[in-house]
Amino acid sequence: MTTQPKIIRARRNRYLLIVALVMTIAALAYAGHWWFNYRFRVVSHNAFVAGNLIPVEADATGIVTQVLVEESQYVNKGDLLIRLDEHRAQTALGQRRGELGQVVRDIGAVFSTHQQLCQKLLARSARLARVRHDVLRFRRALPTGAVSEQVVQNAEDQVTALEAEMREADAELKSIEAKVGGTSKILHPDVEAAKYKFIAAYLDYSRQQIHAPVSGYVSMRKAQVGNRVQPGDPLMTIVPLEHLWVEANLRETEIARIRPGQPAEIIVDLYGDSHIYHGTVEGLVPGTGSVFALLPPNNAAGNFIHIVERIPVRIALKKDEILKYPLRPGLSTVTSIDVRELDRPLDTSLATVTSPEYQTDIFADEITEAEAKAQAIIMDNLIQKTDLLEPSCKTPESASAKSAGAGR
Repeated sequence: MTTQPKIIRARRNRYLLIVALVMTIAALAYAGHWWFNYRFRVVSHNAFVAGNLIPVEADATGIVTQVLVEESQYVNKGDLLIRLDEHRAQTALGQRRGELGQVVRDIGAVFSTHQQLCQKLLARSARLARVRHDVLRFRRALPTGAVSEQVVQNAEDQVTALEAEMREADAELKSIEAKVGGTSKILHPDVEAAKYKFIAAYLDYSRQQIHAPVSGYVSMRKAQVGNRVQPGDPLMTIVPLEHLWVEANLRETEIARIRPGQPAEIIVDLYGDSHIYHGTVEGLVPGTGSVFALLPPNNAAGNFIHIVERIPVRIALKKDEILKYPLRPGLSTVTSIDVRELDRPLDTSLATVTSPEYQTDIFADEITEAEAKAQAIIMDNLIQKTDLLEPSCKTPESASAKSAGAGR
């Protein structure tokens, strides 16, 4: 009877020893694993998949007449997304086309008036030269009595009248030259102003059709048929899923060991542990989240509470892994960064803007097409298409030189 408690106690001590040994071995294994691996890692559960969300906004005023895409659809760059009512823009474009043609014709009339005044000045200059020659001959013949004093006086009065007419014509010519001098019919400032008004109307007309600026998936479609939109109104968002990254919000106490170029492993809740993404730290955002908040804290107000701030860290993902296992912006992740590499400075960045969604060329040809159409309108309204150069008006001698000659 006395041996039974001893046996039970010995068995219990043996079990406790086994449990203690197992726990000790597990603790040592975990400590070794942490020492050789996790002490060189910074792990964050406050990390999310991020990407470029490309807004599609209206650039003209109009009523939506057709929506050609729906959410979750993939669109290529340049695809037509939305049509607006074109009638008002088409009417404004026609008005600008007529104004451009009218200005070209008006400027052509001014150039013709310039040439007319040139010829008038030439004619009066010739008449003045002929009468001056008559005055000289009459003065030489006056002593011989071949002409009377009255004839000489009449000739001199005619010279005075012609000189006044010359000065008047010269003033008119200078007034016209102030409008056409130093330019041509095509490059006249009035024509240029009307041309660019037409181009602005053409761009407004072409923007009634809204195209995809980049390739990606349609999201957050707000446009509905019948909506009246203004420039700047959001219509939808395009999300390119070929270029994504992780934004890990790390505590400020962990940032000292983070450097661009360090490798990272990302587990996304969408796939769990079945797939691990491999990334690279590209850089650190230059400020904590509170700095960029809509209502940043005012610590000078006296209600200061010390909290550990977080700094976003950008981690690039491999494109081939994203294409094999698609992701979406906003997904939660568990991000682990290997901090053994400390070669690069903390303030460097490996981020680039080489992916397609950082630029678009869907508007590149609009200005060229508009200028070509404007140039065609200008040429169609030129009455004298051969007279395109700067106008010139050459006279035997200017009116001022004539006046000086009369005084002599």
